[in-house]
Amino acid sequence: ELARTRPTPDDWCYVFNFTQPDRPQALRLPAGRGRALVADMRRLLEAVQRQLPRVFESDAYTKQRDHILNELQRRRGEMLAALEQRARAEGFALQAVPGGLLLIPLLHGQPLSDEALAALPPEIRRRIDQRRQHLEEEVRAVLKELRNLERTAHERLHDLDRQAVLSVVGDLIEDLVERYRDLPAVVRYLEAVREDLLQTWPQLRLPAEEPAMAPLGLHFWQRERVLRRYQVNLIVDNAEVQGAPVVMEIHPSYANLIGYVEREVVLGVPVTDFTLIRAGALHRANGGYLVLTAEDVLRQPGAWDGLKRTLRTNQITIEEVSDLFGLIGIVPRGLRPEPIPLEAKIILVGAPLTFYLYWLDPDFRELFKVRADFALTMDRTPENERAYAQFAAMLCQKENLLPFDCTALAALVEHGSRLAEDQRKLSTHFGALADVMREADYWARQERVATVSRVHVRRALEEKIYRSNLIEERIQELIARGIILVDVSGAVVGQVNGLAVSTLADLTFGRPTRITATIGAGREGVIDIEREVRLGGPIHSKGVLILGGFLVDRFAQDKPLTLHARLVFEQSYEEVEGDSASSAELYALLSRLADVPIRQGLAVTGSVNQRGEVQAIGGVNEKIEGFFAACKAKGLTGDQGVIIPASNVDNLMLNEEVVDAVAQGRFHIYPVRTIEEGISLLTGLPAGRRLPDGTFEPETVFWRVDRRLRELARSLRAVAREEREGEGN
Repeated sequence: ELARTRPTPDDWCYVFNFTQPDRPQALRLPAGRGRALVADMRRLLEAVQRQLPRVFESDAYTKQRDHILNELQRRRGEMLAALEQRARAEGFALQAVPGGLLLIPLLHGQPLSDEALAALPPEIRRRIDQRRQHLEEEVRAVLKELRNLERTAHERLHDLDRQAVLSVVGDLIEDLVERYRDLPAVVRYLEAVREDLLQTWPQLRLPAEEPAMAPLGLHFWQRERVLRRYQVNLIVDNAEVQGAPVVMEIHPSYANLIGYVEREVVLGVPVTDFTLIRAGALHRANGGYLVLTAEDVLRQPGAWDGLKRTLRTNQITIEEVSDLFGLIGIVPRGLRPEPIPLEAKIILVGAPLTFYLYWLDPDFRELFKVRADFALTMDRTPENERAYAQFAAMLCQKENLLPFDCTALAALVEHGSRLAEDQRKLSTHFGALADVMREADYWARQERVATVSRVHVRRALEEKIYRSNLIEERIQELIARGIILVDVSGAVVGQVNGLAVSTLADLTFGRPTRITATIGAGREGVIDIEREVRLGGPIHSKGVLILGGFLVDRFAQDKPLTLHARLVFEQSYEEVEGDSASSAELYALLSRLADVPIRQGLAVTGSVNQRGEVQAIGGVNEKIEGFFAACKAKGLTGDQGVIIPASNVDNLMLNEEVVDAVAQGRFHIYPVRTIEEGISLLTGLPAGRRLPDGTFEPETVFWRVDRRLRELARSLRAVAREEREGEGN
């Protein structure tokens, strides 16, 4: 929208430089007039080629030319006749030879041969030589006068030809000069064209047929080369542009950014000229905006350096690619077009990591001073929901998709919230939405219906998952067959179903995993087996250490925490990372300490802090759907469900099957804020409040945990006492 309000930038073209042929001249014209100049020069050449033969074939031109030539011939004849008469009088004859005129001595009117001349008496030969010397001086004088006469005639013919050409070219050029009077650079170029045409016009009159002795194609190439001198290479044409251009270069190589000069092969030799100069993206975006993908610029050799050089100088300089790689002298030197001023905004779009990589370059910090972060989501407001509908309508019109009814649009909006993982947000990843729309259109056409409905959008989403979820299905099969041990019914002490998320390319899915805890007397504290074998990431290890902090805060205020506990993800053979299972690990540990069984029909996700507050996690929808699939495979009982952090409720955007199961009471979702709420749901017992005397309410989970910790402390002290007594004995 901003670009539309800005003025349309000028056209740019390259023309022949008559003073420096290897440096083509750049001309700047208002938008649309570059195209007009191209047409005007084309018509000029056509008119010159059409009218020149008429002028040179006209009676007036022929009469003047014949007059000059006849006068030259007459004067030459008179001078040679007078010289011939003078030579005869001196006993010599004149003979024309390639080098000039030769004096041949005569005897009785007959030429003397060299032998006859040598046989003459010396005195006679001496007199003949004297007369020859005098005559040779006269011959040289006559020849000099003849050359002056021919030069004068040639100059008169040249002036005649010049006037003839000027009678054609002058008026045509003058009309163009008047048309482009407001553009001084163009006027100077047109005047240079006029002067050059007065010199090169004979080549424009080359015969139409190839000379018999000329190499094949040489004649036509020579004529074409002359004609090209007067063409206009319009490299930027903004005649149809409204406002400032916005250019997106999908392949930002050096040549595509800066421009390049093509070569063509003539008679086996690569040649080039200014008409083969090609514009780059910077030329097309000049006066507007150029959008580049930052990663693509880095991948192209020389592209980043070329872009920086252009921005530093504010000039677009087309250079030979060979020069950039030090191949000077190896590749023939080409043209050096005149640089064009740059007046464009360059926008680099990329991931944050790419920005930090660019930031290491001091030039980047100097040249790109404005940074803008783009959100991947937007608020789910009525206005933005309408914007979703407008996007859908635009795509339908652009790609000729079937119309989407209100149910289909509602499904798209819901999918947008699903992608954003937030009920109050919508995803701005419109490419993913467009893919869903195209596939929904396909399924609607398969059913031969006139509009796309919610059913088709849902099928598109399901089919997309089906094409990618082979591994997910395999995992669910292993769970159903009991190969991967996951209980979805009953109750077990020290065992809980945690939830993990796996990402494979464009598919993210959740799956349950068994977490178990064991305890004993000792001072080692809580040991994470995953960390011990280096399968636990740093964030996961941090979450386990927080469990120790929770136990100290709740149960070690009046006694030391003497505990040796081990936690493990059963049947886990890959790295475990993240703290979303820390609450599940804590529930397993509390269950083992309290010796209270945990309902296996419930799965748990959520991180926890040292104060026992359950914190939000990611992938909540995939985790719930993954456990639902496991319960469905092993049989839904109506008592199964998932415990999630209460702060994740706004992130729930579940698929319709899970939503229906929850609505029918066959599956449940329990949001909790604290560990106390969660342990009560899992065990059926209250967690227990701390009483004024520091103990917990009797027969509660925390009362049992506290009692067990005291027992472990007493047993550890007893063992230590026995060891000391044994050492004393």
